[in-house]
Amino acid sequence: MKRAELVFIPAPGAGHLVAALQFGKRLLQRDDRISITVLAIKSAAPSSLGSYTESLVASESRIQLIDVPQAELPPLEFAKSPAKFFILNIENHVPNVREALTNYVSSSHSKPDSVPIVGVVLDFFCVSMIDVVNELNLPSYLFMTSNAGYLSLMFHFPAQDSRTGAPPKDSDPDWLVPGIVPPVPTTVLPVSMTDGSYSSYLGIAARFREAKGIIANTCVELEAHAFNSFSEDQTTPPVYPVGPVLDLNDGQARSNLNQAQRDRIMSWLDDQPEESVVFLCFGSLGSFSEAQVKEIALGLEQSGQRFLWSLRLTPPKDSKTLTPIDCSNLEQVLPDGFLERTRGKGLICGWAPQVEVLSHKATGGFVSHCGWNSILESLWYGVPIVTWPMYAEQQLNAFRMVKELGLGLEMRLDYKKGGEVVKADEIGKAVVSVMEDSEVRKKVKEMGVVSRKAVEDGGSSSVSLGRFIEDVMRNHFGSD
Repeated sequence: MKRAELVFIPAPGAGHLVAALQFGKRLLQRDDRISITVLAIKSAAPSSLGSYTESLVASESRIQLIDVPQAELPPLEFAKSPAKFFILNIENHVPNVREALTNYVSSSHSKPDSVPIVGVVLDFFCVSMIDVVNELNLPSYLFMTSNAGYLSLMFHFPAQDSRTGAPPKDSDPDWLVPGIVPPVPTTVLPVSMTDGSYSSYLGIAARFREAKGIIANTCVELEAHAFNSFSEDQTTPPVYPVGPVLDLNDGQARSNLNQAQRDRIMSWLDDQPEESVVFLCFGSLGSFSEAQVKEIALGLEQSGQRFLWSLRLTPPKDSKTLTPIDCSNLEQVLPDGFLERTRGKGLICGWAPQVEVLSHKATGGFVSHCGWNSILESLWYGVPIVTWPMYAEQQLNAFRMVKELGLGLEMRLDYKKGGEVVKADEIGKAVVSVMEDSEVRKKVKEMGVVSRKAVEDGGSSSVSLGRFIEDVMRNHFGSD
């Protein structure tokens, strides 16, 4: 039996690391010839991702972990452009990754019973490391934590730049992206194109076609148009849709919740009628000002709906942390009397066990930042989304969910984190709409069934995963 090893280099962010490791886990479950080594880049912000990685590695005998030494962080002034800070942090790690990967490959080759390294799976934000991989005569495969429409946008981005040569403005014409059906308004393009990260982001996109193949966390049934566009473009590498790749255990090892907090949330949900609760949760970086929190509260009260609200505040401008903070005094930030008036009808928490909540029979709607992992989870469990994007490519995700795929309900498509305060009336109407729109609910439930079938034996994503393994093995060992 020909054994083979893949080296994974995930990006150091929750949405990137967790999906990449879950994909690695799926590879191991699929083919017992494969083993994986993870080169772990530390996050720039304090997190429990390290313990999550260590826990997963401990549970899988064919995964090993190599910690990459911490590089110097970019100056904090770059944090005003989160993508630029993220990209620079990864680029600062290139020398340390080069040393770690070169040493590992060298030591691996020197062992008499060594398993050949057949490729390196890079997060798409780690494309600057393709040069390191090339130096070692290994193929690079990109892992996309986002969707095929976003991948199509990234393929299209360099050509668009060659025509305009400048960051897009809101007044510019819509972009005609081959893999996205409706023209894309510039207001919903990834925030990184307009927040000072443009050249860094362009540099990422310009290298996508250098990969030997691209693994995408989606399924072909969800994004058939995008995959058709790839097959018509002879310059794109093979794209392997293998999703949904989800952490259905909700990353308990990286959760900030203790068991008592978790039990409180789930016990409250157990007491609610089926599909009666709207869940508000905005990802690991989603947070609001106190003024916006008051409007959300008033909107929920006006809607008359039951709610579970993961409330996290934007840290003060003079704070040393960039990550959201839990509220220690709810009465201080909520409207007077709100907690008393909504007692029994609503529950406010800090960090929430999102997968458990979405899978609960009481959950009937989801007000979300539209991160791709959250969208996949909502589809998996058949819970319709109200769009409230914040950062990254979430505006594009929201636009496509509503305007292209018909799987979401619009509140805002072009909201940016820290933007104008959204008023209570608009929030209340959106909450009512997601709980009452039976047509979108039906479509979302149907897509949930489709996405589950895609990853089952014989499903489209399962077949694509098998094709990826075959191609990797053939690229290294030949066709015998």
